[in-house]
Parts: sequence; C-alpha cells; structure tokens
Amino acid sequence: MHPKALLDLATELLRQVLKFDSPADAVVSSFFRQHKALGSRERHTLAETTYAVLRRRLLWQHLAQSGSGPLERRLAILAWQGSDSFLRAALTPAEAEWLESSRKIDFATLPEPQRHNLPPWLAEKLHERLDVEGDESAFWQLVDGLSQPAPLDLRVNALKGSREQAMASLRAAGFEAAPTPLSPWGLRLEGKPAINKLEAFTSGLVEVQDEGSQLLALLTEAKRGEMVVDFCAGAGGKTLALGAMMRNTGRLYAFDVSGHRLDALKPRLARSGLSNLYPIQIAHERDDRIKRLYGKIDRVLVDAPCSGLGTLRRNPDLKWRQSPKAVAELQDKQQAILASAARLLKPGGRLVYATCSLLAEENENAAAAFSEGQREFRPLPVAGILEKAGVENAQALVQGDHLQLWPHRDRTDGFFAAVWERS
Repeated sequence: MHPKALLDLATELLRQVLKFDSPADAVVSSFFRQHKALGSRERHTLAETTYAVLRRRLLWQHLAQSGSGPLERRLAILAWQGSDSFLRAALTPAEAEWLESSRKIDFATLPEPQRHNLPPWLAEKLHERLDVEGDESAFWQLVDGLSQPAPLDLRVNALKGSREQAMASLRAAGFEAAPTPLSPWGLRLEGKPAINKLEAFTSGLVEVQDEGSQLLALLTEAKRGEMVVDFCAGAGGKTLALGAMMRNTGRLYAFDVSGHRLDALKPRLARSGLSNLYPIQIAHERDDRIKRLYGKIDRVLVDAPCSGLGTLRRNPDLKWRQSPKAVAELQDKQQAILASAARLLKPGGRLVYATCSLLAEENENAAAAFSEGQREFRPLPVAGILEKAGVENAQALVQGDHLQLWPHRDRTDGFFAAVWERS
C-alpha cells in the first residue's frame, strides 16, 4: 500500500476510535473487517499506532497543537508505530519539518498531565493510593508500567500436558517461551506473536491468559469432585483454569449475563478437553437458576464487573471511557453480586472476590463492606494459599490479607482479590 494511503487509513481509524462510543479493540476489529485487503504488517502498524495514541493521548494532543491539518492525522504522525522512512514518504515537507521539531522536545520538561497521560480524576486517585510520605516514585513507575504493551501470557492446560511439554512444542514452532515468575502454570512470550494456528494452541495444551488472572483461579483451591461456580465467567479464561484444577470431575458452572461472551467460551471449551463445565446465561444476580444452587456450592469465584483500569496496558481507551460516576455505580453492582454469590456457598465453602481494578473503592473498600455485612464469612489471608499453590515470594504480592498485583511491579495486569470462608 502507498504510504499516503496507509496514513489516511490511520487517520480514519483514529477518528472512529476517538469517539469513545465503543471499546477500541472492537472498533479496530470492525475496521479491519471493512478493509480485508490489508496485509499483516499494515494491520500491525494501524493497530499499534492507534494504541500508542490512546496510551499517550494528552502528550500527543499537546504536541499536535503546533501542527496543521486534521487532528487525527497529526496524532497518527506523532505516534506512528511503523517504518519511519515509510511515514516520511507520506508527509508533506511542512509536516516532515514539524515532526522533526516535535521530536526534539524533551518530554520530561512538560507539565505533569502530558507526562502521565491520565484523566485528572484518575491521576489524583492513583497519587493518593501510591504516594507514601511524599515519595511519588511509585506513581511514576506505575505510569511507566501502564504505558508499556503487555506481553502474551499463556496458561498450560494440565489436562493436556506439562509446562515443559508446552515450551518444547512452542520452541519447535519457532517461539521461545519462558516460565512466568508467579504462576506455576504460566508461560510468557514477548510481543504479540500469532499462536492461534500452532499445535500447542489448537490441541488445547495452552490457552491465552494473563498471569495475574491465573493466580485468581489458584486462590479458589478448587478440588476434584467439588461443585464450583465462576459467577461472572465472561469468555471463560478462569473457568477453564478451574476445570483443569478439578481434573475434569465434579460440576463447574459458568454464569454470565452475556450470551455473546459465553458463546466465545465454546471453542475454548472444545479445545480444553473439559466435560464437567456447564455454561449458563443468567438475567441478573438474582436469577432463579442461581437460587436453585443456594447452599450447595464448595467454591465461588466472583471476578466482578469493574472499571477495568488494571488492564490499561491492553485497553488504554478505558481511562478515557471511565468516569467517577461510572465507578460509583459499579460499586453497588459489585456488592449485589457478592451478596448473591455468598448465598451459593455451603458451610466451609470458599468465596473469592476479584477485580482488574486499581481503585480502593472497588477493591479493599468493597471487601471491607462485604465483611462488615456478612459476619458468617471469615476472611482468609491469601499469602498462605498462594504459597501452598507454589507461588514464589507470595508475601510480596499481598497487602493486608488481600492479593494486589501492580503492572509496574509484577508485570501482570492490575488485579485485586479477597478470600473468605463460610462458617
């Protein structure tokens, strides 16, 4: 494709994404379906340029003020993630001169918003959470961590083979995978290699799942023959991990209000080799299909609907699409789901509440509110559970009794988890 044509497409894609009326990944996927003639390198350039704009939007908008032409074109030029010589072939002489002058600016001298690239309300909350005795270094380390693209983490399906076998299979296909430092099931591939046609993937030996998400499943300690519920299953990454922990025995229920997300579980389920999994679409957390199981379940995992702000490495558009009002509304939903999930458990049963959020309101504050209102549930310290599961240096991942993963510290998405046992 001619350089000018590709830059025009980048401009159009950004124009659609920056409306923020749909998730960026959905907009990008739809755009590529409309432009099927694009090659893999062209798709990579367009997608990565789009995400580079989203990650550092305030910086690029600040620099774009000195340019001319459509704003989206200026943003695409500044954040371009393809060949530099290819980009220059698409520019006018004035644009090339402007780009060169923009690149000479020392970003470290810019105001704080252009350096952290967060909406003011979120920057304030993260400063409050991370700044200790006037030391802002943790906040800026988090900013740096969130600005880096996430690696590709895989979970080895123990029903199909070992981590060593998975590494060998990937190596034979030309991919070097390293064991993840935390999860005993995990493998990590740097970058974003396409693995969907590899034998290790199509056979169900490996499944794409962030290392932090794998730890959430470990916290349940799901066992053979038990009855287990993944209350907000989504596309089923943690559900499949639970099924493998149960060694394909007992009964595993995957609840979700979205039939579309549960449909996405079907091909993953077919690869997994599981036969004990029952996906069920529910209308809400008080659905009669849930009530029939009250008092019968051994383990419940609630990966609750949340702001998703722990996933900004993958979904940088979320920081521009979320708001304090939306977070406040989610808190009521989280407590309602927790209350319903708690009723499922038999005496001695375990409840795991998790989010992929970085905010105290959705995390430790939510856990404290549940503990205050549900006195028959005893909080369990997570460090011992993780150590028992083979997670090294588990104590470093814990704040109080809770799991707290940070992208800059742990190289996972930002996750929180609290665990209780019913008396």
